[in-house]
Amino acid sequence: MIDINHVTLIGRLTRDAEYKVLSSGQAVCNFSIAVNRRRKNGDQWEDEANYFDIVLWGKQADSLNRYLVKGKQIGIDGELRQDRWQQDGQNRSKVVISANNVQLLGGGNPGSTGSAPAYSGGASSGGGAPSSYNGGSSFAGGGNFSQDAPDRQADGAPSDSNFTDDIPF
Repeated sequence: MIDINHVTLIGRLTRDAEYKVLSSGQAVCNFSIAVNRRRKNGDQWEDEANYFDIVLWGKQADSLNRYLVKGKQIGIDGELRQDRWQQDGQNRSKVVISANNVQLLGGGNPGSTGSAPAYSGGASSGGGAPSSYNGGSSFAGGGNFSQDAPDRQADGAPSDSNFTDDIPF
């Protein structure tokens, strides 16, 4: 039997990301998102917010930290992790989501103009804002900007060699 630990969420950041570089040189971003759900209470529909803590590591944390601002809508693809520690002689634990893929989605950044280009691994050139980093998994909530990106022309635009002409519109 196989165990599965996979989480996909879309929500809004409840605060700006906290970015730091550990003594090992590893970059890490910590942030929280709110995910709203509607539920019926008698005859009335009510909105209920659920809050989740997210941790983002490595190149993704380096590239995305300045765009992870309060109110920004993002998609998260990752797995649950349980942190354990002792505090005042008591065992404590907390479940967090370790993000494998983060995708910038909607607004929420009032100073933002335009959309951010895709990030497909490696170093970001020209300081462009990555909209997604995909470490090998695909995120069903939008474009999949994986390391297996489509063929590109010399100007960086996707080539149409993989598309058929029978588009139904």
